[in-house]
Amino acid sequence: MNFTEILNLFKQGKSSANSHVKNLIEIAAADGNFDDIEYQLLKKIAKRNGISSSKLKSIENDKEKIVFEAPENSQEKFQQMYDLVHMMIVDNEIHPEEMKLCNLFASKFGYPKERNEELIKTIQGNIENGNGPADTMKRVEWMLS
Repeated sequence: MNFTEILNLFKQGKSSANSHVKNLIEIAAADGNFDDIEYQLLKKIAKRNGISSSKLKSIENDKEKIVFEAPENSQEKFQQMYDLVHMMIVDNEIHPEEMKLCNLFASKFGYPKERNEELIKTIQGNIENGNGPADTMKRVEWMLS
């Protein structure tokens, strides 16, 4: 792999992370109330994805400039879905608009549309029971097989 290919992979990962953060902001704001607990989760996920506080502010201020980018592989797709469901439930209130957006993202990520509700409920239940992404991913893979 040459330098240009490595650089392109790095840029692709960054744009995917930016898209993911934008999606999280949309979920958090869908109920018309962006709570502090949602913002704390957003900062944690942004940091995990290599997004600085200043870059996070930039994404928040210019969401329209961030283009949706579907995750490249099944692990990234699942991790983003897990984060979106986590954002939806972190304030202990599930607004219909948040659920609608989670369903939309699941479809955009390539999950079978007829299984989206079950997928979201499975991830939700696992998060509420204290299961992390790795255990939840195994359960989702089993459920979808």
